[in-house]
Amino acid sequence: MSDEQEQLFAAVDALLEQVAALPAPAERRRLREAAGLSRDQIAQALSVRRETITSWETGRSDPRPPKRAAYARLLSGLAERHPEAVEEAAEESAEASGAAPALAVNPAPAPAPPYDDSAGGPAGRVPAPQDRRTAGVAAGQARTTVTRERPAARPQDQDQDQDPVDPRFAHGPLAVLDGDGSAYCAGGLVLDCPATDLPSLAEWALGEARLGAPRLHRNGQDADPLVVLTESAAVRLGLPAELADRRGLRLPDDHEVVRRIRKADWLLTRRGFGPWAWLYRPAQGSRRRCVQFAVLPWGALDSRTWGEAAALPPADLADMLATYAARVITPRGTTAVCGLQLMTALRPPTRAVRDEATGSWVSAPSPGTLTAPVDPAPPEAPDEHPVVAALYPRTHQRTPDQVLDEEAYDWIRSPELLTDAECARPYAVGIDVNMAFAAAANRLTVGLGAPVHVTSPVFDKKTPGSWLVDLSSVEVDPRLPNPFTPHGARPEGPAWYATPTVAYAVELGHHVAPVEAYLRPDNGAYLDAWYTRLRDAYLTTMEEFGVRAGMPEAEFLAAMEEAERHKAEHPGRAAVLSAIKATVKGGIGKLRERPQGVGYRPGERWPALERPTWRPDIRAAVIAAARINMHRKMLRLAEGAGLFPIAVLSDCAVYLSDGPSPLDFLPRTPEGKPLPGGFRLGVSPGMVKHEGTQSLMWAVRMLDEGHNPARHIKGTDAVADGE
Repeated sequence: MSDEQEQLFAAVDALLEQVAALPAPAERRRLREAAGLSRDQIAQALSVRRETITSWETGRSDPRPPKRAAYARLLSGLAERHPEAVEEAAEESAEASGAAPALAVNPAPAPAPPYDDSAGGPAGRVPAPQDRRTAGVAAGQARTTVTRERPAARPQDQDQDQDPVDPRFAHGPLAVLDGDGSAYCAGGLVLDCPATDLPSLAEWALGEARLGAPRLHRNGQDADPLVVLTESAAVRLGLPAELADRRGLRLPDDHEVVRRIRKADWLLTRRGFGPWAWLYRPAQGSRRRCVQFAVLPWGALDSRTWGEAAALPPADLADMLATYAARVITPRGTTAVCGLQLMTALRPPTRAVRDEATGSWVSAPSPGTLTAPVDPAPPEAPDEHPVVAALYPRTHQRTPDQVLDEEAYDWIRSPELLTDAECARPYAVGIDVNMAFAAAANRLTVGLGAPVHVTSPVFDKKTPGSWLVDLSSVEVDPRLPNPFTPHGARPEGPAWYATPTVAYAVELGHHVAPVEAYLRPDNGAYLDAWYTRLRDAYLTTMEEFGVRAGMPEAEFLAAMEEAERHKAEHPGRAAVLSAIKATVKGGIGKLRERPQGVGYRPGERWPALERPTWRPDIRAAVIAAARINMHRKMLRLAEGAGLFPIAVLSDCAVYLSDGPSPLDFLPRTPEGKPLPGGFRLGVSPGMVKHEGTQSLMWAVRMLDEGHNPARHIKGTDAVADGE
């Protein structure tokens, strides 16, 4: 072949790459999910970012050469293995017979209604609709749903990360119902809801309303429809405008609404009908019927975590909640509940496997997940746990060698340790770590199964667990908090620590000799997917406020100031951001949910203990990792620049500075770059932002009075504000 022919063929090949045929965006996603591949796997294979795959699957962009040809080749191969016709035939066969299709992801029988609804309502799967292309009328209803369009949301208010619409859930994950029967959905859609009571409203939500959301994992379950009730809607449905039982937070069992629900053969979970309620009917095979309700006048959207969401007009509230649902998860309760449910949605405990003996599909544990409840090791258990009650009298106060105390920092430096040079600096500047607990959870190995007790173990930083070891001899500069205790004081003797804490002692050069340990040989990075989804949600929301990853430091600080001003102008966006951050902290906290309710007696088991996600050891590991990450960076500033904090509260540290900005004290290399291993300004999780600035005299007065300046550096109480 001549050189001219080779050039011609090369040109033709390049042209073919440019026009390589690709299926529609929705089909691209279907093929990936049918093959059980994640976006991360596709991105790694094609050497692109995960967000790029999302853009290709949503139609926002198409791949360019040379990626286009490789992507087309991948999709072509997947199409041969997973033709759509086969999937559709399996679904039709399943609907006709009531059995799970052979290609279904999770066809195993759904479990019975759950023991506990504190983590988001009954378990099971959403029933597949009989016909999603037409809107049927529920039996006994006098009118059908009418669809109206309200003015479209401004482009900057719309979620740019929406996946292609699933026809089963054509109207989005939720509706906000107002007193006139208008049901506001995402994207400006308004439905006329004909229901006049809760049973008919549940039927409507599961039928013609076409509400819900697709599963987040191929082995998981679709999200139940959520109906949010305004005060006028609640009254219209027979609910009181104010919940009389503010302690139990539920309607009395003899209330007319509750009786009507039961008469219509709907069931309520153990918590009854409260601010967040679930109506369901027993599962039939792999299908279930369940609807979630949120009652706004009863405080379903707590202002401490949802900001001003409850005060938004119904249309704006629907857009805000739909944005949270698209980026995180359909709300199923408090943000703490959402954080816990997101873990399960991204790491479902079971999967479908074929029984070799019968050839049928059965449910089996999924590797790398929390599949069953496990009791904690004695030092990991809270005081109320039966494990503790069996070992100690009720009035016994456990000592550090009897209890694992991995908590966030709350430390102040003694005013006597302030140097003359520090007292010459006129400002106290606070810096706050973005999404500190989420960053700590990233790539963190945690236990998946029950603890194994070991005496005189050899420490292994790769094995998660709790270790009884004496770290009191590790020397730490008194101008820094001690890394091994939440109060920052030196340990007084042997104590229980999570693996990240002991690993840091080794990192500091200390020889550790554990006396005993409770280890978890079955382990994995369970929270990685949880971190990734919340990180992406956070960065996407911050970008809407004009704050982007990779911005120069001065530009980042200016953008953050502007974002604070914009929060008042965009309360919906601000509510999404607040909820995302609260989902992180609340989700980690709910891993060790303590007993609730007036009827509880110490030493008794409580419903949360029956959840696979009740794992105080995982909570301890995350908090320990976050605290150690904080100390590692403070130590780097101390060793590299002679800078020491005067106060630390959780993920906020306060330093004295010559100027009011973090740029005035954060050290830099001779090349002008941030000090390696220290705090870096930026929006990504693990980086820091400016928390607030006060005067030196204010900070010294706070220290003299025993108050933590980090709590008030912003001008408000950081804990009360949910920071």
